[in-house]
Amino acid sequence: MPFQMTEDDFEAAVDEALGSIPEELLDMMDNVAIFIEDRYVPQPGEDPETVLLGLYDGVPLTERGMDWGGVTMPDRIFIYKDAILDLCASENEVVEEIGITVVHEIAHHFGIDDERLHALGWG
Repeated sequence: MPFQMTEDDFEAAVDEALGSIPEELLDMMDNVAIFIEDRYVPQPGEDPETVLLGLYDGVPLTERGMDWGGVTMPDRIFIYKDAILDLCASENEVVEEIGITVVHEIAHHFGIDDERLHALGWG
């Protein structure tokens, strides 16, 4: 049975995870919005059973050219509450998983791919 957590408590845990990111890195994040949603909805052509804990949707800093800028929509990081709660049996596990997921998705913003993140233990 999934661990139960209020929306407010989950949001506070995401805020806490963001607060643990070094300020120098947060200052380098450019045009990024973070959202909490219940679940990832697989896109057409994806396995309908796809479950994600988080998702980075944007252009990594390492792929932005000199002409980047102007009026652009922000990159988006999604944290999927129900998927995380489904995996966890305690509040401590939820907080830990949120922390890992937040770091993982922020790393994508900085251009670090899944293979490297898994090698570093942030998969």
